[in-house]
Amino acid sequence: MSKDISNLLDAEEAQLKKLQKIVQKSIEDENLILENLLHPPTEILSKGQKISDKVANFGGSWIFIISFMSFLMIWIIINYFLPEKDKFDPFPFILMNLILSCIAALQAPIIMMSQNRVEEKDRKRSENDYMINLKSEIEVRALHDKIDLLLEEQIKLLFESQAKQLEMLTSIEQKLNSK
Repeated sequence: MSKDISNLLDAEEAQLKKLQKIVQKSIEDENLILENLLHPPTEILSKGQKISDKVANFGGSWIFIISFMSFLMIWIIINYFLPEKDKFDPFPFILMNLILSCIAALQAPIIMMSQNRVEEKDRKRSENDYMINLKSEIEVRALHDKIDLLLEEQIKLLFESQAKQLEMLTSIEQKLNSK
């Protein structure tokens, strides 16, 4: 009888060790994913990409808008109030319009380059999110399978222990009846 009990305890201990290994592996996998998310690989940028990012950041800032509006106001005021012979860009401000058109023509593609890079980053981030979600789904399915397996083993172990307990009770009952 003590052999049966020790066998049951050994089976229970083996099952607990399996569970501990499963939990340990899950924790290690989760730490790896977390490390990759917290510290993604650094992006290597060319000089042109760095410049386009700086131009896009500056071109989309309030500092640029306010300073450019100030520059335009000063340009208009100077050319409007200077004597006629000193004006370098008289009233229709054709030179100013030419400069503005050139700035817009240069600034737009540079900003678009930066936006394309941001879009590529977003696409990669979304692919990464998809892969994480897919891995999570696979992990959940694996956990379901593991839990089902453990439940099957537990039920089997429970039936075996109940059968042994029944045998023990039967042998105890027979001993009591024989006395």
